[in-house]
Amino acid sequence: MVRLLEKRQRTTASVLTVFAIATFSLHILVLFLFLLQGLNIRQLSLTKPPNFVQLIDGKPVGNIDDLAREPEAIRQFISKTMISMFSWSGTLPAQNIEEVATPKPDLGVLIQTPQGGSQKVSTSSWIASFALSEDFRKGFLSTVAEMTPTEVFSENPSLMMTSQLVIKRVYPPRQIAPGKWRVGMVADLIQKNRVGGARLITPFNKDLLVRAADYFGNPQGDNGTDLQKAIYSVRADRLEIYEIRNLCLLDGNNNLNNDKFTQCGAGQTSDSFTR
Repeated sequence: MVRLLEKRQRTTASVLTVFAIATFSLHILVLFLFLLQGLNIRQLSLTKPPNFVQLIDGKPVGNIDDLAREPEAIRQFISKTMISMFSWSGTLPAQNIEEVATPKPDLGVLIQTPQGGSQKVSTSSWIASFALSEDFRKGFLSTVAEMTPTEVFSENPSLMMTSQLVIKRVYPPRQIAPGKWRVGMVADLIQKNRVGGARLITPFNKDLLVRAADYFGNPQGDNGTDLQKAIYSVRADRLEIYEIRNLCLLDGNNNLNNDKFTQCGAGQTSDSFTR
């Protein structure tokens, strides 16, 4: 009888031991699966979104290479960005029918200048500057602030000035590296007094270096402010300008139907693009 009880106890102990080992192994397996899943989720969160669709004139264009961009999309990006950057009206873009008849005044955005002071740029210039690379944007805005007349923000109608960038031509992009292009632009910067109509026309021929960029959608979606939506729409082109240089036309700008242009001066950089 005693032997039978001892045998049953050993059998029960063996079963409990096997059960404990199996349970422990199962916990280890579950922990390993959790770790593996966590690593997969982290890897997915760090992966940049693929460029499945590219829009040209509102029409989708298939794109397999994430660094590839259609030439016309690059040209439209350049035109849209530079016009927004250098067209100053002294008023904000209308957001509704009422603002079309009575536009709100543009109070401007204060920008620190290299001299240590601060000057204003138009709101449209500030928003368009998000189409620039982050390392280039700050210095570029300082230069734009120095170019922007204070009369743009004047409340006196007799003193107010406007500025408009009139683009004559944007040359076909030339690829200089995977995902990087060089684009020439021929334009005039026209500054005009609202009263009297006196105009100052300045040639604005630039050589722009553009590259493909990542884009992450607005996390707030339709709940974001108009300003936030505008900034995210600027980045939606998946392109950014990372340098601007002066552009020299080899034919003296007498013929806009050829591609004869070069960079002005070997020593000039983006800091001297307005000269």
